[in-house]
Amino acid sequence: MTNKRVAIIGAGPSGLAQLRAFEAAKKQGLEVPEVVCFEKQSNWGGMWNYSWRTGVGKYGEPVHGSMYKYLWSNGPKECLEFSDYSFDEHFQKPISSYPPRPVLFDYIQGRIKKSNVRDYIRFNTTVRWVNFDEETQKFKIILDNLKIDKTYSEEFDYLVVASGHFSTPNMPYFEGIDQFPGQVIHAHDFRGADPYKNLDLLIIGSSYSAEDIGVQCHKHGAKSVTLSYRSNPIGVNWPDGIKEVPLLKYFDGDVAHFKDGTSQRFDAVIMCTGYQHKFPFLPDEMRLKTKNNLYPDHLYKGVFFNDLPQLIYLGMQDQYYTFNMFDAQAWVARDFMMDRYQIPAKGARRLDINKWLIENEKLKSSFDHIDFQTNYIKDLLALSDYPDFNVDKVAVMFKEWIKDKDDNILTYRDKTFQSVVTGTMAETHHTEWMDELDDSKERYLYQEQAEDMLEDTLEEERL
Repeated sequence: MTNKRVAIIGAGPSGLAQLRAFEAAKKQGLEVPEVVCFEKQSNWGGMWNYSWRTGVGKYGEPVHGSMYKYLWSNGPKECLEFSDYSFDEHFQKPISSYPPRPVLFDYIQGRIKKSNVRDYIRFNTTVRWVNFDEETQKFKIILDNLKIDKTYSEEFDYLVVASGHFSTPNMPYFEGIDQFPGQVIHAHDFRGADPYKNLDLLIIGSSYSAEDIGVQCHKHGAKSVTLSYRSNPIGVNWPDGIKEVPLLKYFDGDVAHFKDGTSQRFDAVIMCTGYQHKFPFLPDEMRLKTKNNLYPDHLYKGVFFNDLPQLIYLGMQDQYYTFNMFDAQAWVARDFMMDRYQIPAKGARRLDINKWLIENEKLKSSFDHIDFQTNYIKDLLALSDYPDFNVDKVAVMFKEWIKDKDDNILTYRDKTFQSVVTGTMAETHHTEWMDELDDSKERYLYQEQAEDMLEDTLEEERL
């Protein structure tokens, strides 16, 4: 393994998981390859690194992030907890099960700040192109240092693509939308609900982003929210002010006409129509071509590109599990790159991929999807020394979460769950989610303390 070099594209949760995996091996006294991570943003965190920018960034590159203000976790934090770094360890006290983005970002950073991995990341650096030399078995990567406008190249033995798949929007066209007088954006460019106060808002889509953006805009004062679905509605019990209708057919000015024959006037449109897996830096023969699903084809163990296993993809699945799944993938990938895990021949890998694809095709319900991804993570955990966690209990929590959303889409974030890592029961947040309009870390973590101190002061004054 001497002089082996590993390139990681992206310092979001998947890329950071890969860096953390190598750090864990180093702490065990193992020899690890040289690792370099390329991140086109100026900070780590990927999607969790909020930016007000849309369109292009400071250096003219397409904005990567789709993060927005007022985003709170839409799943229990207990379902994504790192098994080697608990929420208890980070915050030193119990917190609620559905924290806002700044709190989760702080947690992500907490684990990675315990090591020196920032030294391995080249920020403001974008990958322009990758070639693979069959003779030398090395990747040649063309890079741009955006800050000093310098182009250069380097060679690596392994390439880890951890650039995510929620950056390149699917933007459909509907007849007449080019004449719509209001704002039309994709969820990628949504930065918060404030602009939609007192407006009639149309959201195209029935994904988690449609659900979350719709509920957030309702919470922050939209006059009405209408969700237009293509095939199946989200189907929860919507409150007054939110409704679902079949797919949009066309616009006539500011009036939308739907497939069920109904029509309505709108002030703004948000397309929550999904994203494309896009890797413009890879040649055709190395590019993962897939739609968003639980098991992309051509990836052995959902990680290794079957035609070229030295090419590794992390986090390319549709996701119930997130941070801990990225960890499980990264630990297996690390062991392969360190010659601690041997993968079978190409034909055997293909058979294993097919097995998962066949199972994936049988899935019908959300519970089926959860069980499938649970089994996938168990498969990964059996292949490395990533600290085990009770995946079956996490699956139960995911199913409870789905039921909670069906019961009340506005209050499910007020529920609490128990950590499978520490056994700690989450605290009930000091403010019900629908009444909490401040998503800052300070308000979330310290408001209750501030209120207690004020009450103590008032009590002393009364005495």
